[in-house]
Amino acid sequence: MATRLDQVYRHLSENKSITTSINEHALTTLLPTYSCPTEIFQNVPLAPPDSIFNLIAAYQADTFTQKVNLSAGAYRDNNNKPWVLPVVAKATQILLNDPTLDHEYLPITGLPTFTSAAAKLILGPNSQALSEGRVASVQTISGTGANHLGALFLSRFYEFNGQKQVYLSNPTWVNHHAIFKNVGITPVNYPYYDSRTLGVDFDGLKSTLENAPARSIVLLHACAHNPTGVDPTHEQWKEIADIMLTKGHYAFFDSAYQGFASGDLNNDAWAVRYFAEKGISMLICQSFAKNAGLYGERVGALHMIAPTGDAAKRIKSQLSVLQRSEISNPPAYGARVMSLILNDPGLFEEWDRDIKTMAHRLIAMRAELFKLLTEEFKTPGNWEHIVKQIGMFSYTGLNQEQSLALVEKAHIYLASNGRISMAGLNTHNVRYVAECLDKVVRGEL
Repeated sequence: MATRLDQVYRHLSENKSITTSINEHALTTLLPTYSCPTEIFQNVPLAPPDSIFNLIAAYQADTFTQKVNLSAGAYRDNNNKPWVLPVVAKATQILLNDPTLDHEYLPITGLPTFTSAAAKLILGPNSQALSEGRVASVQTISGTGANHLGALFLSRFYEFNGQKQVYLSNPTWVNHHAIFKNVGITPVNYPYYDSRTLGVDFDGLKSTLENAPARSIVLLHACAHNPTGVDPTHEQWKEIADIMLTKGHYAFFDSAYQGFASGDLNNDAWAVRYFAEKGISMLICQSFAKNAGLYGERVGALHMIAPTGDAAKRIKSQLSVLQRSEISNPPAYGARVMSLILNDPGLFEEWDRDIKTMAHRLIAMRAELFKLLTEEFKTPGNWEHIVKQIGMFSYTGLNQEQSLALVEKAHIYLASNGRISMAGLNTHNVRYVAECLDKVVRGEL
């Protein structure tokens, strides 16, 4: 047999052209042919660009020397530069000098020393839910990831009273709508911003929650409402909590600005802690992008308060399953930085000072803009909302036409709804911004 195979091999080697012809014929005869379409996704529609990121790109391409970016939701110092918090730089150095540091995976639910400290930060050191082991905490991809994971969990396990829907403030962070739609939960608006008073439409808010189906999910901004900068008072929060209890509603708290809003970590957590003390069913989405300047590190957490410790364990087990299928393990660096800061008294105190530095600069810019508009330029209208609103953003009350004029004629980049980021103001540009605001209000720009 071996001899015969050798003969065949020599024969084929001596007649390569025949072999090639035979092989080509066999392939043509035996294998089916397919025509690859030029565009297999030809029916995919082109999505509109993100409006805020579009504004940022336009600002960066603008060569005008006095251009101002009031669109981005990121802190800038008085020289319009990103600010690395000194405490974050210090914590980073500690990590870099740690010889035991490795690059192993974190647990699926995150770094335990981070999630436990983060829960304590938002719920308070004397939280009954924490002391009773009723809080399921998971590290997430910043606040966006927390919102997504929370929404995904509710879409799978919450006992909806009718249709799967969530009540969102009108307006709200634009991403809230996409996050809930992507997990099959339909957003429904509840009144929030009153364009006449430039404050909270509290009567409309209460009426909607009172008439919503029992056990509805209601998304609430813990502080520094995005995009309006308008928050309920403590007394109004108490009324909202009473309605939530009476109706059995579920509170979906989004806490993106703790400490950053007022400069006081405890004050900015007041609503969340009050709801928890009242025993309202709830979860909290927590971000450390703004208050630690860790925008690109995506550091966040989701905390779900359960009725019992056993329920918390079961909830966390399912959150782990959901997280495993999406990101497997959360990133380590930012969580390690925040774990150091939250668990070391000295670093925590320094972080508290850094937060006050950021918050107080924004408060000072509000005061200066208000002073220029009211005292120097005597701009028509009431501008008290500039100093009454809180946090990074302010709803100026400008309409779309006026906002567009500021972008096109003054090179001041802001959202079309009149929302501005106070972080974009500084002592070098606030007068120019006030002057242009005055002109656009008077129709003289």
